[in-house]
Parts: sequence; C-alpha cells; structure tokens
Amino acid sequence: MLKEAMLYEKLDAGRVHCFLCNHNCKIAEGKLGICGVRQNIKGKLNTLVWADVIASHVDPIEKKPLYHFLPGSKSFSIATIGCNFKCGFCQNWQISQVSKETAFDLDTYELKPEEVLRQAKKSFCKSISYTYTEPTIFFEYAYDTAKLAKKEGLYNIFVTNGFMTKEAIKVIRPYLDAANVDLKFFKESSYNNICKARLQPVLDSIKAMNDLGVWVEITTLIIPGLNDSKEELKGIADFIASINKSMPWHISAFHPDYKYVDYQPTPIEILKKAYDIGRESGLNFVYLGNVPQEGNTYCPSCNSLLVRREYFSVIENNIKSGKCCKCNIVIPGTWD
Repeated sequence: MLKEAMLYEKLDAGRVHCFLCNHNCKIAEGKLGICGVRQNIKGKLNTLVWADVIASHVDPIEKKPLYHFLPGSKSFSIATIGCNFKCGFCQNWQISQVSKETAFDLDTYELKPEEVLRQAKKSFCKSISYTYTEPTIFFEYAYDTAKLAKKEGLYNIFVTNGFMTKEAIKVIRPYLDAANVDLKFFKESSYNNICKARLQPVLDSIKAMNDLGVWVEITTLIIPGLNDSKEELKGIADFIASINKSMPWHISAFHPDYKYVDYQPTPIEILKKAYDIGRESGLNFVYLGNVPQEGNTYCPSCNSLLVRREYFSVIENNIKSGKCCKCNIVIPGTWD
C-alpha cells in the first residue's frame, strides 16, 4: 500500500533525501532507494509496502533470538519484502533481496496494524516482532503498528541489521522495547564488500539503543573463513563488553545458502571458540544458536541454572521477580 514516508526531506530538481537508514539515499523522481521499497513519486518519498506483508507467523521469542526478554512467550512476527543490505549469505534472500520492481511473483497480502493486533491477541502473543527482512525499510508500517501495540499492552521488537539512523531510533524509541541486532563482522571491508554497507553505523545504533533503554541482544552468524578468526571474534566480544557486559551475545552456525552455497557449515568447534572468547572478554551471557549446546542461562554471580532451554523451548525458568532464585541478584532483562 502506498503511503508517504517518514524521515526524508525534499531537495532541488525534484529529488528527495531519505535519512531513514545510513545509506542516506538521494533519490531522483520516479526512482527507488537502495532498499527497493521507497520511491520518489513526483517529489514526494513514499513507502510502497505499508501493510503489504510477505510473512506473518507466531514464533517463540527465543527464535528472534531473545533469551532475556519474556522467555517462553510467543511473538507475532511480520515482514514486508526488501532490505537495505545485499548479503550473499542471507537466509531469507527470497523475500529480502527483492524490490517492488522485481517481486511480481511473490504473494503479498494486506495486514493492517489493527489486524496485526487482533491476530496477536488471538494467538496469546505478548509482543510484536518486526523481523525476517529488515524492519527499518518498512519503518512506517512498523511505527504505526508499534504505537497501537503499545496502547494495547503488547511489547515491540526489532530484529535488525542496525543500519538505521539515530533519527530513526529516536522516533521509534517510545514504542520499541527490545531489539536483536545482527553484528555480522568487525571489519569495515567485510561490511563494504559483502553487505554493501558500513560497520560504524551499526556499532553506533547498538550503543544508541542501549543508552536509550532499549533491551538489546546481539547475534553473529559465524561463517568459516570470513569472520571466524580469533581477532575478529574478540573485536566483537570486546565491543559488546564495552557497551554492556550483560548484553547477551548469540553465536549462530552458518548453513550454505543463496550465493554462499560453496561455503562449509560452521563446525561446532568454531562456535565453542567464539563462546570462550566472549566469556574471556567479560560477557556475562553468551549463547550458541541453532545447536543443542550452551543455550542455558546461568547466574553470573553464583552460577545457578536460571533458564534451561532446548533449542527454542524453555524447559525450566528459575528466575523470580527478575532475580536469581539462589543468590537474589538482579538478572538483566525483562522476565515477567
């Protein structure tokens, strides 16, 4: 559905400047931004995907992944097509690496914010997740839905690459409760060459959201030969620790897909190496994703088992009123 975009300004010669994300696209009349879903129509920037959904599902919150935010609850998850990154290893490339000009054979459907809330409540979800593709590029839809969700007592979650501007973060902040940010690499060259983006704005977004009180967890997909060196993993872990040692770091295994079918799956030994590096850097909570190991939450003070998980299921939760059941220290996150 066509709707005027937020976070842009008009320039000369009919051009517009979009400052929703850090590409800061200058878009001529009739053209699309890098995301493929924002278009300059007669000197006005429009989103082409408001309430035009490509996916909506009920997911466990652990699938986002968020381990310190309403564990064991369900999250109603929505996405439109498009992305502002061009990652060749994208796991959802069929819906993210398309634009309004190339997605003719994809079945999208209308799902207005009111209907999102209705379905979320019907499914007993405690939150709405804007996920699967990049929520920044369907910002207006997410914003309108998040405002309504907040009024109805539901939480809002971004699963994001973190490339939004500080202006976008400030606009969404009153309605955004949590985010999982995909910190893909710790090298500027990797972001440039593989994602067609930049590293520093992602780091800035992580810090900005943490400073503004959004609960943030980090995910890194470990790709053998690309970001599995001790130096790069330590760089990521040290950066997270410099922001907040209680910010969870999820380390996920890569599976060949899209343009990276010739790469090998991530060996468990590499994931364990990353786990050890994270702990050595002082992170209180490091988790291995999509493997049946190191998914439990332990008290950073007394090492008591707090939350026991099997993949995306919570089997046991011993956190009471946000505190360790044994030593009574506060465990960062939202637990109730």
